[in-house]
Amino acid sequence: MLIPKKNRKEVYKYLFREGVIYAKKDFNLPAHPEIKEVPNLQVIKLMQSFTSKELVKCQFSWRYYYWYLTNEGIEYLREYLNLSADVVPNTLKKSTRPPTRPMAEEGARGPPRDGPPPGGRPGG
Repeated sequence: MLIPKKNRKEVYKYLFREGVIYAKKDFNLPAHPEIKEVPNLQVIKLMQSFTSKELVKCQFSWRYYYWYLTNEGIEYLREYLNLSADVVPNTLKKSTRPPTRPMAEEGARGPPRDGPPPGGRPGG
């Protein structure tokens, strides 16, 4: 399938920025939900090509395709988009949010209990 270079570049930029891309299995959808100027069919066909080259891994669930960049795919897109080595997809960036709950120290589980063992039966 012939895909305009502008559309190809838009899909590649989105895929590299996010690290993942999805598409509904609807070949007649006029535009991809995230990349408005590119038809859904073109996104699916580009990712099928990437899957055959093992640049992405494909997962299909509930009428949606999900593609994840591999390390080879990251290197390929860096070269294609002329990006430096310090630019990484969002899936590889560390989260700056603090953990939702404090982590307990090893062995610190609280005071011992005086009651029966868990399960309610004495002796195990």
